[in-house]
This record gives sequence, structure tokens and C-alpha cells, in this order.
Amino acid sequence: MSHKVRMGMIGGGSDAFIGAVHRMAANLDGKIELVCGVFSRDSMKSKASAKELSIENSRAYGAVDEMLKAEALLPENERMQFVTIVTPNYLHFEQSMQVLQHGFHVVCDKPVSLSSDEAKEIAALAKEKLLIFALTHNYTGYPLVKQAREIIRKGELGNIRKVIVEYTQGWLTDAIETEGQKQATWRTDPEKAGISCCLGDIGTHAENLLEYITGLEIDSLCADLNTFVEGRRLDDDASILLRMNNGAKGVLFASQVAAGEENELKIRVYGDLGGLEWLQSSPNELLLKWKTEPMQTMKAGVDKAYLSTKALQASRLPGGHPEGYIEAFANIYKAVADQINGIKNCEYPSIEDGIRGMVFLEKAVESSHKGSIWLTL
Repeated sequence: MSHKVRMGMIGGGSDAFIGAVHRMAANLDGKIELVCGVFSRDSMKSKASAKELSIENSRAYGAVDEMLKAEALLPENERMQFVTIVTPNYLHFEQSMQVLQHGFHVVCDKPVSLSSDEAKEIAALAKEKLLIFALTHNYTGYPLVKQAREIIRKGELGNIRKVIVEYTQGWLTDAIETEGQKQATWRTDPEKAGISCCLGDIGTHAENLLEYITGLEIDSLCADLNTFVEGRRLDDDASILLRMNNGAKGVLFASQVAAGEENELKIRVYGDLGGLEWLQSSPNELLLKWKTEPMQTMKAGVDKAYLSTKALQASRLPGGHPEGYIEAFANIYKAVADQINGIKNCEYPSIEDGIRGMVFLEKAVESSHKGSIWLTL
């Protein structure tokens, strides 16, 4: 019998951006209940955040070990069942390993770790413990992203020849990290963000979306990473040529210094029979461009009988009632909750996607440092 799945959270206190997004997404379908958390390394702040979220004071913890040990001692029908990790990159590996070692499932923000070796350690432990590890590559949750994947999987575009994916933002156009802007400060710090800022933060989303929709893998790449803002310690812009494992060629570019842009994620895929285009700022439309027929526009909605089963399962509203970012995020949480409740074949980004993302990131940085040479993944 299914029940509300009990969730704990690491990070995401009242002054954090992404923690609130995760909570809204987890709560959307009524399948998950937030029961505890370490919302800040400052125990007083953690308890204050818990109070705002109507969580019992006794389950507002000041440290990860404290939460894991205390929750493990609770009766099985009361303790948390999975933990969401919404902390900066450098904490993901240690916290993921701690949670898995204590026998709890994990939902983690991307990138999964600071290296592919760390990601592989996480994968090995999750497999050993038979635990779920989901990664919040939330853009895969959009209904029409799933529709695009199904169209390509069925061969409707023919042999895939060209893929172009881009993710542009403008919020780091100026050196706001020097002004104490919290999100910019840690993302531009190699000690906290890892080997990359722009490519690790949003480029891995583009890489994941490309591989998810096409079903192909990046075989090799040639990368040019740039830092346009003087004094910045990590990249804020990236341009990458790609060769896919079926022989297709691709281009991936990401920038956080594209002045005026917000979150413009876009993908175009071309085969020998036609192409498709999807834009995150217009997520409920999928353009299909045919070699010998007029362009077709697919729209999202539970009343769109032409959509695939996966796309319909990811939809909640009739056409004309737009669904967006929170709903796409929520589809990951819904899949995790369903799997914990025993439903099979639930779809969500996995630790294997996390490993792919880290290998891509490492090879891109290496390629750029070596003068933009071609490297095999």
C-alpha cells in the first residue's frame, strides 16, 4: 500500500534559493512529506528554518551525522526514507556517501561531485546498498522533452546527423562575487564549485539534455572555456564541438556572461528526415521540422492524445494551462516516491547520468587547458 514518502533535507534553509524549489516540487503531487532536516550548519538557523516549515523542533538537526543517527533510531514507519541534498558542489560527495552508508535513498543536486572518481564511488555504494540515487537534472522532466526523446527513439527523424544545444545566462556579466552575492561567491570559488563554474553549473544541464533526448552519447569533444570577467577564478563561458557515438556532430555552448539572458536553454536535433526544436522558456511547445512537410507544433497537455505515454504521464493540466519549471522538477520527485512505494520502471536522472556529466566536465576542462584539443570521453 502506498503512503506519503518521508523526506529529510540537507541545506536549503530559509535564505536559500534552490531549497524552496525542491520543497515545492516534492510537495506538488501530495506523495512526499518533509519531516526533518539539517537546513544550516548553524544549529540555531537550522531550527529557525524548521520552525518556518512547521517541522518538529526535535527533528531540526545541527549536523548531518546527528540527523542520520537519530532518524535511524526512529520506528520504521516514522523515520525519513530519503534525503535531498541541496548544498554547494564540494559537499555533495561526502554527504551522499554518509546518507547512503546509513541506508537512506538520495536525491542530489547536480553536479553530483567534484570528480568522476567520486561519482563512481557513490554509484558503487548505492548499488551495494540497493538504494535509489536520483540527480536533479530537472529539465528532463518536461512533458515535451520526453516527447522529443520518444520521437527520436522511434526513428521519426531518421538518422541523427546534427545536435545543437545551448544554455545562456547573463547574471555573472559583472563580478558580483566581489560584492558578496551568495550564489555567485561559491560558484566562482574553485574550493567550493570544483574545476568549473559555467560548464559545471549549466553546461552539465545542456550535456544531460542532449544525451537524454537523442539517446546518443558524446564520444569526443574539443572545448574552448573562457573567463571574460577580470579576476574571476573559473570559467564563465564555454564553446564545445562534439562528436557523437553514432557519427553525428554537435555543438554545445554555455555562457553566464550573455548579458540580458535569463535561463535560455535550447536544443535542436536534425536527422535525415527532419528536425526538432525545444526551448525552455516556451516549454509547452515542441517544433517539428520535416523535410517534405510543413512545420508542426506539438503542445503539452493531458488532453493531447498524440503525445507519448511518457509525455502524458509527465503532464498534469489540459492544454492551454502551462506547466513549467516546478512541475518538471516535481516529476523527478514523483518518480522517486513511486519507486520507494514499489512501483517499477520509474524514470529519473540517475547516478550514471552524474558520472557521464563529470567525465564530460573533466574532459572539456582538460581539452581547453591543452589548447582545445580533441579528447575521447
